Amino acid sequence: MTQMAEISHETGRQIGILLSREGTVEDVLVGTPQDIYIEKLPASRGGDHLLRGLTLVHTHIKGEPLSQDDLNDLALLRLDAQIVVHMKPRLPQVESFSLATLDPDPKAPLPWTLEANLRVTPRNLEGHERIRAIEEEMRRVRTSSRHHLSERERAILVSASPDSVASQEENVQELEELAASAGVDVLGKEIQRIASYHPSTLLSRDRLKSLIIHALHVQASLIIFEQNLSPVQVKTIADMTELKVIDRTQLILDIFARRAHSSDGKLQVELAQLRYLLPRLEKRSTALSRLTGGIGGRGPGETRLEEDRRRVRDRISHLSEKLDRVALERQNRKERRKERDVPIVSLVGYTNVGKSTLLNQLTGSSVLTENRMFATLDPTTRRLRFPREREIILTDTVGFIRNLPGDLRRAFLATFDELKDAHLLLHVADAFHPKMEEQIQRVEELLKEMEIDRIPRILILNKTDCLSPAERDILSVRFPEAFQVAALDKATLLPLLEEMERRLFSRSLHDDPNRVLATRK
Repeated sequence: MTQMAEISHETGRQIGILLSREGTVEDVLVGTPQDIYIEKLPASRGGDHLLRGLTLVHTHIKGEPLSQDDLNDLALLRLDAQIVVHMKPRLPQVESFSLATLDPDPKAPLPWTLEANLRVTPRNLEGHERIRAIEEEMRRVRTSSRHHLSERERAILVSASPDSVASQEENVQELEELAASAGVDVLGKEIQRIASYHPSTLLSRDRLKSLIIHALHVQASLIIFEQNLSPVQVKTIADMTELKVIDRTQLILDIFARRAHSSDGKLQVELAQLRYLLPRLEKRSTALSRLTGGIGGRGPGETRLEEDRRRVRDRISHLSEKLDRVALERQNRKERRKERDVPIVSLVGYTNVGKSTLLNQLTGSSVLTENRMFATLDPTTRRLRFPREREIILTDTVGFIRNLPGDLRRAFLATFDELKDAHLLLHVADAFHPKMEEQIQRVEELLKEMEIDRIPRILILNKTDCLSPAERDILSVRFPEAFQVAALDKATLLPLLEEMERRLFSRSLHDDPNRVLATRK
């Protein structure tokens, strides 16, 4: 310590050393008079080790206290400890020491503990029981949390936008629903209103550091941004932390990848993933998440990167050709339907409003239904037979969502195009959802964007069994033309079936909805 103080005094710079737990000097650092910068650290020890196994000891030549940058380095780099040697002003002598270590309690107000004005050198800290105890407690907390959360990903949700806090809270609430649909447990939410987006970090570096430190402190494994991140932003943020960093688009891509079961659906999702991945390979990103499917990797060399780019482009071309053939096959099927002159009715609506449940009830099918976003991705077609041997084709499509990623929309273009051949659209909305009207409006906007808003449609307010009579009366006034149903209660569907038959055949049903028979196509 004395020798470090003497060198600092002679050079006018902070001097530091990185010590292993065995007491070996792993690196010597030379900083400026104000701070010290660690350019490169050995890789994390991995395995069950939660700390890096290194202690940073460095001088403060003016005797200044341990700084916020010092504490940030401790937390971001997962150091065993940070020891500051405070020198007497303008003298090559040690005045005191400060010691900072991480606090293993995720509920603690600060992620570190600090001891200042120590007059005795914290000797042999690398073997100190305190460090072992800290890491053991971290391990215990993580193990108990994993047991409780069933090995699921643990995420912090982040929104940073010029929009109002109230608007961001609504968006983050939907992001939380998406996270749950992807099997992710949300440990916390961070909402920040900013004046403008930073081109490389989205929000300021200081705020970003605080965010990452908080995520590490609560032992999150993932940070999910509500805002879509540019390739530059993904790379910059990921270079600051070893945590996984994804945005809303990647989260939706992940959900689609999990839920696509048909060969067509899998092709569409893979194409969207690769289109999203390609520009991130161009930026030499070290942030390729679990969504990249093994293409590329963390920090590959230039040759490997070029191979990856070429392979991704080739795969995109191959998938595009296959999907063109799929689109042609769908077109042929549509032509055959037209020849048979069978009316086509399509279910549309926001994700997770009960479209598949309604399809099952109307047609006697058993399409997968879950209370989560995008439970159904693959288009489902069933026959619905009315009395007098009249039948229609009823189709269920992927749910809509605010700001559906462009790559996904392009990949599922053939699926959405099938809506253009419908004779009638059943627009299903969740009457129990607090943002029902906003969801209805967004679906109407998407229908207009796809140029199918001229197709006749019926608005169906589902889940009205969850509402009080007074709330249902309000809906009747607000949406007088809508049909209020509970998809699980077949009796509530009779007026809807009568209206469908009236519009399609100018006929009416009798009073028994069970007379509507269903056959699988």
